[in-house]
Amino acid sequence: METPIYWIFILALPVACIAWTVTKEEIFREPREFCIERSKACRSFFQRKIFYVFTCEYCFSHYVTLAILILTNYTLLYPSWRGYIIAEFSIVWIANVYMSIYNLIRIDLKKEKLITKKEEEKIKQGDFTS
Repeated sequence: METPIYWIFILALPVACIAWTVTKEEIFREPREFCIERSKACRSFFQRKIFYVFTCEYCFSHYVTLAILILTNYTLLYPSWRGYIIAEFSIVWIANVYMSIYNLIRIDLKKEKLITKKEEEKIKQGDFTS
């Protein structure tokens, strides 16, 4: 039985969530800062690249996708190794679209929060002009 195509959009959700959380959110700030430092300071090219993976949501999403594909055995278009490769890049792409949309929403919310704060400060100061 073939897996429905819509599963690619569902599988991209945890990939996006995990990649974003590890590379951007506060809970992983200290390990991420360590990885940023090591990605710049290590002498070995290989070590620098390994540490860099944990600082880049796009790079990290490839490894998260690989883990998801191993867990789910999901293939796209072909039931063999070719299906895994197509699924890998397709899920990574969709996950990164999800993360881009999420980032745009966050930026918009932060902008609105700053505008509201600025307006509240004007009201507190008694400045009612725009």
